[in-house]
Amino acid sequence: MTSAPLTAGLVQLCVSDDPERNLPQTRALIREAAAGGASLVLTPEATNLLNADRETQDRLLRTEAEDLTLAALREDARALGIWLLIGSLSLKTDEAGDGRFANRSFLVAPDGEIRARYDKLHMFDVTVSDTEFYRESQAFRPGGRAVLADGPWPLGMSVCYDLRFPYLYRDLAQAGATVLTVPAAFNDTTGAAHWEVLLRARAIETGSYVLAPAQSGLHESHLSPGRKPRRSHGHSLAVDPWGRVIADAGTEPGVTLVALDPAEVVGARSRIPSLTHDRAYSGP
Repeated sequence: MTSAPLTAGLVQLCVSDDPERNLPQTRALIREAAAGGASLVLTPEATNLLNADRETQDRLLRTEAEDLTLAALREDARALGIWLLIGSLSLKTDEAGDGRFANRSFLVAPDGEIRARYDKLHMFDVTVSDTEFYRESQAFRPGGRAVLADGPWPLGMSVCYDLRFPYLYRDLAQAGATVLTVPAAFNDTTGAAHWEVLLRARAIETGSYVLAPAQSGLHESHLSPGRKPRRSHGHSLAVDPWGRVIADAGTEPGVTLVALDPAEVVGARSRIPSLTHDRAYSGP
């Protein structure tokens, strides 16, 4: 492994449904992370906006070429000379042919160029309770490709609900990933029960660092008044390759800095080399 130690900055946000209102705080926190020494900065899922109303989404969302958040954050990465993982942006796309949007994660290089794109594979179609349910696939089309990004370290990209599908992370680690990124807007009910344990499990299973910047708190609806705002769990986490939580951002927006050491990956994988122990089997 040739990766050098680095400092990562997890940016925790509480975005509204208005991209123009959200952008100044996002940019300020990215600058704060860079000023603190982070050479890799990560933002959460839905960095541009959170809104579940299809009509409002159709009015507000833009294509990748037109999105103001993407353009601004690419410029910030260039100006600050940092790697920037934009957790995801909700974007219009013609690729599905049915009007659905993309939930797309970006890795931006220090020159401002987009080094990798990943469209969320697994859609959050769940019934949390009798009164709380989500059907992400009605508005967003799933991606069809896993992405190992060539960044400051080899990064395995994912988004939120992907976290529940461990084979994705095993494939990424076996392909060379030493850091797994899990930007999220995790539901507050399931987050309290499952967020930390799932992130720790993915780290343990793969001997990788897991970096999970998150949305947190109650998301206001400025542009679709009358809709009940949703709440996200928060607790952006960094987990080391042995499964230890090395940073927890709590529930307030802000920046959490964490040091990554490639020797920790080597050590964990040497002690438990399970990535090389696959066996073919029959059944069930």
